[in-house]
Amino acid sequence: MDVLWEIVVAIILGIVEGLTEFAPVSSTGHMIIVDDLLLKSGELFNPQVANTFKVVIQLGSILAVVILFWGRFMNLLGLKKDINGKKIEGPKLSLVQIIIGLLPAAVLGFLFEDYIDSKLFGIRTVVYALIAGAVLMIIADYVQKKKKITAETVDQITNKQAFFIGLFQCIALWPGFSRSGSTISGGVLMGLSHRAAADFTFIMAVPIMAGASLLSLLKNWEYITGDVLPFFIAGFISAFIFALISIRFFLKLINRVKLVPFAIYRILIAVIIILVFF
Repeated sequence: MDVLWEIVVAIILGIVEGLTEFAPVSSTGHMIIVDDLLLKSGELFNPQVANTFKVVIQLGSILAVVILFWGRFMNLLGLKKDINGKKIEGPKLSLVQIIIGLLPAAVLGFLFEDYIDSKLFGIRTVVYALIAGAVLMIIADYVQKKKKITAETVDQITNKQAFFIGLFQCIALWPGFSRSGSTISGGVLMGLSHRAAADFTFIMAVPIMAGASLLSLLKNWEYITGDVLPFFIAGFISAFIFALISIRFFLKLINRVKLVPFAIYRILIAVIIILVFF
């Protein structure tokens, strides 16, 4: 019965991760509500195993992005070929622009990792981030109504836009702000359509999330033992499947509904956390 419950917990947390990692609603906020308040995975094994598990299931979400954007990644690397074996002309979005977008958050994350871990990982700071992110998203939608869209697709993004989106991604180092929420908002403010900003966000997420997750995984490898493998595997598969579903749905939805509905939802999550914890 205990093993069955562990698998159920893993699947539920995988669903939460898969559904929220790439939507601008903060997977951290949802993990606090679902895991810390209801499931308490840290009590099934120990807090170290629970934290390592949350890293492993992120890799399931990353794999979903790689599969959905496979052709795009092959083009970026210059590896996509036609049926005759000739290299296909790549899109205008380049690997250089991805690097430009990644650098600001990578540098700040490296410099302030200890401060972020010690000062910003708390329920109160996550609530503030949920609300602040919602405000940014509302502002982005308001500003876009008054601006001309200069990049309808991800292939039309300029180096300048990529850099400024990278600066907005730095805000996501604040747990609860949401990487997709900050970068999509930044892209919209810089003249991208919501779909172009979302595409660029998902493509950038793969190297930065994969790097951070693998580094954390290596640091905590000792906690992945035989008795926790079913727990980890169930969560990974669950996160992968539901990330596939949620990303497809979100990309179809974002240009129609914009960011405000997600902002309202974030505020509701913040209110729930406040009512329960405070």
